[in-house]
Amino acid sequence: MSGPFDPRALLVESRLGVLATIKSDGRPQLSPVMPFYDRDAEIIYVSMTEGRAKTANLRRDPRAALEVTSADGWSWATAEGTVTLTGPGTDPHGPEVDALVDYYRAAAGEHPDWAEYRSVMVADRRVLMTMAIDHVYGERV
Repeated sequence: MSGPFDPRALLVESRLGVLATIKSDGRPQLSPVMPFYDRDAEIIYVSMTEGRAKTANLRRDPRAALEVTSADGWSWATAEGTVTLTGPGTDPHGPEVDALVDYYRAAAGEHPDWAEYRSVMVADRRVLMTMAIDHVYGERV
């Protein structure tokens, strides 16, 4: 591989990562997630469900880290930051669900059935995690 390693480039291309949140006893709690990184805004988005450990941890302590690894396992990148949670929404056309629609469009493009998507976001009690990145680091081995 040529050129210097750019951990942000790995964050852009990664669709699977491990989110670290902080348990009430101070230990880390790790969860596999599907992140979307907006490099221009320096923000990572993750859709998660209300009631899960990671969601409860972030409501108590908004500090988090996300680690991604290259497909060959030889490169990794970590982003650290502070999280804001939006949702869950109770109205399929409310602002909480609108935020999830915007996230989906940015991450995956147009959905074949937005009405169904909006309904599922309410039924699943989906929450949008927005992590403002403070620090990014990584390495190519």
